[in-house]
Amino acid sequence: MASQQDREELDARARKGETVVPGGTGGKSLAAQEHLAEGRSRGGQTRKEQLGREGYQELGSKGGQTRKEQIGTEGYQEMGRKGRSRGGQTRKEQLGREGYQELGSKGGQTRKEQIGRELYQEMGRKGGLSTKDKSRGEGGPDEGIDIGETK
Repeated sequence: MASQQDREELDARARKGETVVPGGTGGKSLAAQEHLAEGRSRGGQTRKEQLGREGYQELGSKGGQTRKEQIGTEGYQEMGRKGRSRGGQTRKEQLGREGYQELGSKGGQTRKEQIGRELYQEMGRKGGLSTKDKSRGEGGPDEGIDIGETK
């Protein structure tokens, strides 16, 4: 939980028009953004329950297709690139460097708990194998001098 000082800082930024709570876009204060985010999340959950998982996914897919048609394929791809990099950057600014790193670590830990230790290790090995294939099994770069070569 954020300290009182942190909350006051976030509230000041929100009053200047910055979105400080994911999903809180449009809120004029920290409390308003928290309220909006909670309502939007609950609304999405309710809709998911009404449509079922597959129907909800299809709805999202159709929304994406409609947006793609509106702005064209290139615009849609650019929007995706900008969104991914900016979203992570914004989160890093909100949490600070240490908090952001801890979040990444917790993500891996959560995934390990979800799929179990053995599958998690296998997933890591497969990732390593794909890197090994790229680097010709030597652990070196894709281009340049082979590790076995001498001057």
